[in-house]
Amino acid sequence: MTRTTRRATAAGKLPPADAALREPASRPFWRDTPLEAMDRAQWESLCDGCGRCCLVKLEDEDTGRIHATDIACRLFDAATCRCADYENRTTVVPDCVGLTPEAVRTLTWLPPTCGYRLVAEGRDLPWWHPLVSGTPETVEQAGVSVKGKVHCREDEIALEDVVDRIRPWPLAWPKKAGRKP
Repeated sequence: MTRTTRRATAAGKLPPADAALREPASRPFWRDTPLEAMDRAQWESLCDGCGRCCLVKLEDEDTGRIHATDIACRLFDAATCRCADYENRTTVVPDCVGLTPEAVRTLTWLPPTCGYRLVAEGRDLPWWHPLVSGTPETVEQAGVSVKGKVHCREDEIALEDVVDRIRPWPLAWPKKAGRKP
C-alpha cells in the first residue's frame, strides 16, 4: 500500500450560524444557492468542523480503494478540530487539498457526512450541522467529530506504522448522527 495523504480543508473557523447565514423567513442558502455561487462566508460555513477530512488516507495501489486512518495532518489541532495554520495550510502541507466546488464533486474520499459533499449531491444538511442546529457542539454530540478519536499527528508516527492505524469510522456515517436527540 502506498501512503497517499489526502486531506481537504475549507474552513479555519466556523462562522456563527447567524441571520446572514440562516434566514429564518426563507429557505436556507445551501438549498437554493449553487456551490459556485456561494460567497466566502456561505462556503466556509458548510464545513461542520468535524476534522474527518484532515485525517491521513491511504490509497491501495492495486485497487484504488481509499483507507482512512485515525492519524491527523501535522497542522491539525485535535482540541479544536481545526487547522492550526489555515491561511498557509497548502504551502506548509503541499498535499493539503483546498476544496472547490469542482473538487467536492470529484473527491471520492470526502466523508459521507461532509456538508460540501451533501450539498453537492443535492442533499440537505443533517440536524447536527451547525448551520441547522445553531451550535458546533452538535457535531460532537452526533459522533461525527474526530475529537477524542485521533491517535496522533502524522509527524508523530513512523511511516511503517501508519497502515496499522487504518480505521473504518472516518469514512462511515455514525449511527448517532442519523437520529435527532
